Amino acid sequence: MSAPAARRTYSDSIAGYVTSFDPVHDRFGLRTSDDREFTIHLDGLIGSEIVRNLGDERRDTSGSTRDMLAEGRFVFVHGLFYQWEGGERIEARQITFPEETRGAYVFEKPTWWVQQAAEIADFYLRGHFPDGVYDWRNFRTKLTLSGTHLPEFAGQDVRQETDTISRLVYGLATAFMLTGEDRFLEAAQSGTDYLREHMRVVDEREGVAYWYHGIDITSSGQRKVFASEFGDDFDAIPMYEQIYALAGPTQTYRITGDPRILEDIDRTVALFHRYFKDEDRGGFFSHLDPITMDPRADSLGRNRSRKNWNSVGDHAPAYLINAYLATGREDFAELLENTADTITKYFPDEPNSPFVQERFHEDWSPDRTWGWQQDRAVVGHNLKIAWNLTRIRALRDKPEYAALAERIADIMPPVGSDQQRGGWYDVVDRRADPASGAHRLVWHDRKAWWQQEQSILAYLILAGVDGDPEHRRLAREAAAFYNAFFLDYDDGGVYFNVLANGIPYLLGTERLKGSHSMAGYHALELCYLAAAYTGLLLTSSPLTLHFRPLPETFPGRVLRVSPDLLPEGTVQIDRVWIDDQPYLDFDPKALTVNLPESDVPLKVRVDVEPADMRLRVTSEFDGNTAHIHCDGVIDRDELDKFRRALVEALSVEPRRVEFHLCKTTEITRPAINELLFQRAKIGLDVEFVIVGCALPEVTQALLATDAFVVELDDEGSCDRD
Repeated sequence: MSAPAARRTYSDSIAGYVTSFDPVHDRFGLRTSDDREFTIHLDGLIGSEIVRNLGDERRDTSGSTRDMLAEGRFVFVHGLFYQWEGGERIEARQITFPEETRGAYVFEKPTWWVQQAAEIADFYLRGHFPDGVYDWRNFRTKLTLSGTHLPEFAGQDVRQETDTISRLVYGLATAFMLTGEDRFLEAAQSGTDYLREHMRVVDEREGVAYWYHGIDITSSGQRKVFASEFGDDFDAIPMYEQIYALAGPTQTYRITGDPRILEDIDRTVALFHRYFKDEDRGGFFSHLDPITMDPRADSLGRNRSRKNWNSVGDHAPAYLINAYLATGREDFAELLENTADTITKYFPDEPNSPFVQERFHEDWSPDRTWGWQQDRAVVGHNLKIAWNLTRIRALRDKPEYAALAERIADIMPPVGSDQQRGGWYDVVDRRADPASGAHRLVWHDRKAWWQQEQSILAYLILAGVDGDPEHRRLAREAAAFYNAFFLDYDDGGVYFNVLANGIPYLLGTERLKGSHSMAGYHALELCYLAAAYTGLLLTSSPLTLHFRPLPETFPGRVLRVSPDLLPEGTVQIDRVWIDDQPYLDFDPKALTVNLPESDVPLKVRVDVEPADMRLRVTSEFDGNTAHIHCDGVIDRDELDKFRRALVEALSVEPRRVEFHLCKTTEITRPAINELLFQRAKIGLDVEFVIVGCALPEVTQALLATDAFVVELDDEGSCDRD
C-alpha cells in the first residue's frame, strides 16, 4: 500500500464520558457508551457550549472548556480524525456539554420541556396561521424549513391531509396542557371542528365513522380524497390513517370533554371492530378496499390480508391511552390489553432476530417480502413497543409485558444505536451480516427525530418504573443527542433528520417541517411525556397540567387528570385551581377533580406530584420580595432540586428573599452551604429572612451562619399539618 493511501483525514463526532484530563499534554480520555476508550486532543482552535433550549441564547463556554472536563461528564466532541496505519489521533474543534455541572443535565430542569413545547407549538401556529386567525382552510400539509407554505402558483401542494391536521391538533392541545396558553387550545379546538366538518363521514345505518385521506383545495372549491394517495397505501383505506385521525381530537377531548368528540371516537372504534378486526385470528388488518371495505379484496395487491405494527400497536399511543385517561372506561382498557397481548404473542422473533417482526399475513405468519420493508427493522418501532408495553402494564400488570419491554430495552443499544456518536438509527437489516456480525443500515446512517423520541420515552419510563440506572443512562444519552442536534435555533421547530454526526440533513422532503410524516405530533408528545416521566418518576418534581372543561359533559362532573398510564400510587394531586382560585374538592389518590356546576367552560389548573416526594419547593415574586416555600427534607439527595429552585427565585433580582420553612423537617450542611454560596452571589444588600416559624434545629443551623434574619409571624407559630 502506498503511503498516501495509508492515511485518512476526515471530520466526525464522538460522544462519551470524560475519564481523565491531562493538562500537561492538553488532552482528555473519553469512554463511549459501549465502553471503548479514546484520547481527545485539545490543541488548536477549540470552542464549546452548553446545550440550550429553543428560545434561549447561545451559551458559549469556550473560555472555560478545560475546566469543565470533569471526570464522568458526558460530552459531544466534533473534530478532525487522523488515521494512519497503526495509529489514530482525534483533535477536538467543538465540544457540546449537555450538563451545566456534572450530573445536572439541562433537560431535567422542570421547565425545560414546557418551554420547548411552547416554542414548537408557536412555530407551527406562525407557519400555518401567520395572521393569528386559526382558519384551517389555510392549512397546508407541507411546511418549509423556515415555517412557510410552499407557493401555490402551479396548483400544487394544496392538499390538506387528515392525519397531518390531526397530529398538529394533538401537538397544540398538548402544548395547552403543559402551558395553559389559550392560543394553543383555541387552535386545537378549531382544528378539531374542521376535521369533524370536512374530513369525517358518519354512516348512521352502520353506526360507524371514517375519515377521508384529505382534501385538495382548488380555485373552484374542495375535492375530497377518499382512499389514500400515499405510495405505500395507494387506493386503499389504511388502518393507521383512521387511527391517527383520532389523535388530535382525543387529546382535545381530555381537556374539554366535548361529547361530540367522544361520539366520534366511539364510532371510529366501531369501524375498527366491524371492518378491520380479524374475529377469527385476532388483531386488525392493515388495509381495506375502499369500495367493498373488504381486507381480503384482490384489489389491495400487496396489502391484501395483511396485518402490521401500525394496525395493531399504534392504537395505544395515538388515541387509546388518552381516551382511557379521559374516561376510565373498561372497554378502552380491554382494547389496550388486547393490543398488548397481541404484540407479546406474535411480534417477538428471537432467536431469528433481536428485532420484532412488523408485518404479517392473515394467519400471523411473517411477511418478509413486503414492499420496501422486506426483512428489515424500523428501530423506533421496537423502542415504541417497549415504551407502550410499560405504559399498559400500569393498567394490566402482566409479567409478559414487563419481560418483553425490558428485553427490547436491553438488546436494542448494540444493534440499533450509534454507540460512537449517540442517537438512534432508522432502518436496519433484521438479521446480522454473517461476515461482520452487524445489522447493516439499509439506506443511510441518518437519524430521524421521531425515532429519537421513542428511545427517550422508552428508557425514561423504564428507568422510572424499574429504577435501573442503565435505563436512565440510556435515556439521558438519547435526550442529550436530541436536544443537542435536533433543535433549529434559527428558524424554529425541530429537524426531520440529522446526519450520523448530528449535522442537519436538509434535502428533499426531509428538509420540510410539515409533510405527510411530520406535523408537530412526535416533538410535542415528547415534550409532554418527557416532562411527566422526568419529573414524576425520576427527579421528584411536580407537573402542572391545564384543562378547560365544561363540567356537565363529564359523567358526574368528574375530571380525570392523570398525566399518563403510570403505576398505581406513583403520583397524586397536590393542588387545584379553578378560574385562578384555590379549589379543594378533589381526590388526590384517584387523580380526579369534582367540578362545580357551571354552564361555561372552567379554567382548571392542577399540580400533580410524586406520591413519595421528599421535598417540595415553590416560589413566587411580588415585585420586591422572592418568597421560597420548602416542605420536607433538604439534604444531599435533594440538593439539585433545591439549587434549581433557589437559582430560579433569585434570577428576578429581588431586594429581599423570604424563606418559609414551617414545613421543613431537616436541612443539612450541603444545603446550608448552597444558601451561603448564593447569598454571596446576590450581594450583601439583599436580605435573606426566615419568616413564620421553623423547627428550632433548622432555625439554629441557619442563624449560626450569621447570614440570615429571623422574623416570626404575629402569633409566633405556624401550621405544620
